[in-house]
Amino acid sequence: MGDQQRPARKTAKNRQKSASTNEPEFVQLLTPEGRRVNHPDYDLKLTDDEYRGLYRDLVVTRELDAQGTALQRQGQLGLWPSLLGQEAAQVGSGRALKPQDTVFPAYRELGVQWCRDIDLISSFALFRGTDLGGRDVAADRFNMYAIVIASQTLHAAGYAMGVAKDGAVGTDDGEAVVVYHGDGATSEGDFNEALIWAGVFNSPLVLFCQNNQYAISETNARQFRLPPHRRAEGFGVPGVLVDGNDVLATYAVTETALDRARRGEGPSLIEAYTYRMQPHTTSDDATRYRDEAELDFWRAKDPIVRYRKWLTAEKLADEDYFARVDTEAGELVRELRARVMALTDPEVAEMFDNVYAEMPPGIAAQRAEALEFQASLDEGSEAR
Repeated sequence: MGDQQRPARKTAKNRQKSASTNEPEFVQLLTPEGRRVNHPDYDLKLTDDEYRGLYRDLVVTRELDAQGTALQRQGQLGLWPSLLGQEAAQVGSGRALKPQDTVFPAYRELGVQWCRDIDLISSFALFRGTDLGGRDVAADRFNMYAIVIASQTLHAAGYAMGVAKDGAVGTDDGEAVVVYHGDGATSEGDFNEALIWAGVFNSPLVLFCQNNQYAISETNARQFRLPPHRRAEGFGVPGVLVDGNDVLATYAVTETALDRARRGEGPSLIEAYTYRMQPHTTSDDATRYRDEAELDFWRAKDPIVRYRKWLTAEKLADEDYFARVDTEAGELVRELRARVMALTDPEVAEMFDNVYAEMPPGIAAQRAEALEFQASLDEGSEAR
């Protein structure tokens, strides 16, 4: 067992012994067998409709993500970063957000985007290469995907400092900022600098680390001696480890951290202990660094299966409901696929336009050269 799987130091926020074996101590409200358990510091009480809604979120997110992989394999997307296995981490945290909160994603946060009611076509257009994924991020309060590892943590830290300086914190209706990143991002300088700034300035920032066990092909044991939630304390930031395959625990832990941020009580780091069932992206060959036994171990902790068991046991949902969700997910997938296929190719000039307020001479020369080259291709095609 690697260092990252050793039991975390017991604190007021992290003293529960995992209900399952071979796992670290983390906050858990729902076991892999679908049994509800109590935690001394965290609880979650939702309406029956809200509980059912979380299942819908999980299933729809998984099906839309699967379509991303399918489209890439069919040559319709250049790349796709699957979130299979991480649905509970994204849905639980995403549903804990309030409308006034601002999100800084990495590049795998399709589930969070779904929970924020943002049109998912922007993510698919980005990976299809028809645009740069741009949206009105101020209106959405959901920033563009960040492909450069950990760069978004500094963006979020700076934005959160601005929120505090604007006086937008201090009450339950304050604004919180959450930034999503992976375990690999914690090895980057940007991440550590973001923690320094967030801690020193007591910013309303929640760093949400989806520890899916791999930074591409590097395991946690090759990345760090202490897991991210333990390292946060060195920056004066409280950290908590949560079962990232438990949608209820993730919701409860994120809600608590966001409430602290909104009230002006400072930053937090959440480490959601989960697993990436698919390769890092569709360009990765995960069979080179992990085996089927490891995948089987994590399949038994599937976030959707456990949640469905609990809903059934509590008589909150039945087979008719599950069937309706499957039907709706299928319809959404077909609609999304049709929209992706209808995306038109961008004009060559678009990669140069709207980048600078005043285009530098060098970029203008490149633009002219690119247009000239495109024209020669068009002429050659017409001649044939």
